[in-house]
Amino acid sequence: MIEKLEMFIALANERHFGRAAQAHGVTQPTLSAAIRQLEGDLGVQLVSRGARFQGLTPEGERVLDWARRIVSDTRQMREEMRARRKGLGGTLRLGVIPTALPMVADLAGPFLERHPNVRLQILSRTSVEILAEMEALQIHAGISYLDNEPLGRVSTVPFYTERYRLLLRHDHPLAGAGRVAWEAVGGLRLGLLVGSMQNRRIIDQRLARAGVRVEAMLESNSLLALVGQVLAGGWATVLTEEAAAMFGGRADLVALPIVESGSEVPAHQVGLIAPWREPHTPLLAALLDEATRLARRRGGQAGR
Repeated sequence: MIEKLEMFIALANERHFGRAAQAHGVTQPTLSAAIRQLEGDLGVQLVSRGARFQGLTPEGERVLDWARRIVSDTRQMREEMRARRKGLGGTLRLGVIPTALPMVADLAGPFLERHPNVRLQILSRTSVEILAEMEALQIHAGISYLDNEPLGRVSTVPFYTERYRLLLRHDHPLAGAGRVAWEAVGGLRLGLLVGSMQNRRIIDQRLARAGVRVEAMLESNSLLALVGQVLAGGWATVLTEEAAAMFGGRADLVALPIVESGSEVPAHQVGLIAPWREPHTPLLAALLDEATRLARRRGGQAGR
C-alpha cells in the first residue's frame, strides 16, 4: 500500500504518467497499474483520465492529503529506526531562496561536520516553490522569508533581517557616494530578479514607498547573471546584504547601503522553515538544532 501511495503522490506532483513513473523509478505501465489497484482498494476513482492525465478527482484530492501524511509518517519511522541502528544518515534536501544561498555554508558546514554520514542537497528555489515542494514531500526544509507571505503551520528558526545594497561597477558615477536612497535607485539602469521571486516584490514595495515605479530593463532568476551585467558596465542591481558580501572583496565592484526613508518600513526576516510536527524526523531535528546554534551565533532568536 505504501508504495502505491508513493506512486500516487508522484503522479500528483508531476501531473503526467510518464514523468511520474520516471521520478519513481518504474515503468509507466507499472505505475498505471499501481494507481488502478489503489483505486480498487479504496473503492473510488482517484484520477480523471482521457488521452492524458486530466487531474485528480475530488476523492483523489482527499486521498492525496492522507497519502502525504501516511508516507511522511512511514518515512519518519524508517528514518528513526535506521538512525537507531546506524546513526544519522541519508539525504536531506534543502530548498533555498537565491538571495540566501551565500549564507548556506554557515549552516551546511557545521551540520555536515557533526553528521558526516548525511548527504545534503541544496536546491535554489523561490519562496513559493519551497512551500509547495515541502507539502509535496519533494524537499525536507527550506531557507526562505518568514514573513510577507503566509507560511502555514511550520517550524521556523530566524537567521537574519534582510538589508539591501546597490551594486555598481567601480567606475559608475555613484560609486563614490557612500550610500544611496531608494529614490535615487529608481533613476538607474537596473537589472533585477524576476517578478515571481519574493525578493523582487519586496524591492518593488521599497521603491513604491519612495514614490518610484521601476520597470527593470533586464530581469533574471540568477544573481550571477545580474552581477555579470553590472560588471559589463553601465548597469546597477539591488542585492541583499548577504548576497552583496560575496562580491565585497572585488576591486571592480562597489556595494552601497540603501538608506530607508521612513520608520514604518517593514523588516523581512529570513530563516529556516520545516514542516511542523512533533516529533521531527531525526534528520530534521538535527538540522533544526544546527539552525538554532547558527541563529544564536548571529544573535537571532530561534523559534520552534
